[in-house]
Amino acid sequence: MTSDSHGVQPEPSGTGADEAPAATLSEQLRAAAQRAGIGKVAPGEVPTGHALLTAIGGVRGLIESILPGLGFLVIYTITHELLPSVLAPVALGVVFVVVRAVQRGPVPQAIAGLLGILLSALLALISGRTIDNFIPGIVINSVSALVLLVSLAARWPLIGIVVGLLTNEGSAWRADRAKRRVLTLTTWLWVLLFGIRLAVEVPLFLAGDVALLGALKLLLGVPFYAAMLWVTWLLVRTVYSARSAADVAADGAAPGS
Repeated sequence: MTSDSHGVQPEPSGTGADEAPAATLSEQLRAAAQRAGIGKVAPGEVPTGHALLTAIGGVRGLIESILPGLGFLVIYTITHELLPSVLAPVALGVVFVVVRAVQRGPVPQAIAGLLGILLSALLALISGRTIDNFIPGIVINSVSALVLLVSLAARWPLIGIVVGLLTNEGSAWRADRAKRRVLTLTTWLWVLLFGIRLAVEVPLFLAGDVALLGALKLLLGVPFYAAMLWVTWLLVRTVYSARSAADVAADGAAPGS
């Protein structure tokens, strides 16, 4: 029997004292920023190889990011056939999801990757052109570059918004000239990353060069992303460390200290 059989009425559903309050929009955005690559290292911390590996998903995330594209490239180079080339990455994506599920690991990341692979494969199978396997990647790079450019045009550089969420300083960085400059620069660097990808991939896509596009896409994928993440960390850390040192010096020189 439940406790209400002794005269104690159960609390209405959804109003119990133990129920966690709903997260605010700011908290949800901060959690999302922490899950992003730059969120794996606090702005004032020294980035390390281990932190960088964690930011790109660890060893497993690295394998899951590279193997499907590598499998596509190898099989296409050997067979020059559409069906096995696009189905091999799908099979690998399914394996990644199953392995995570069996090991009771985080499955959503693997499922998201599988959905992306499935979309690419479907586009290629529907059109009958192997090169169309690369359309989703080109679209993602284009949208990412556009979002970053819009944030810069609005004078709210996206990297600044992310760092503001991570440091709990909100938009205070906009009043600091040094921080604003660095965060604007790092946002431009990410525009450059997506721009380089598009400058390389779009002409090869239009030329229908599947093998070369597949190879360069691998090089401009995780390695290029990791390098840009590292540069971003170093630049952001430099300005935040300098500001922290200046604040400490100012506190020490304050009257009565």
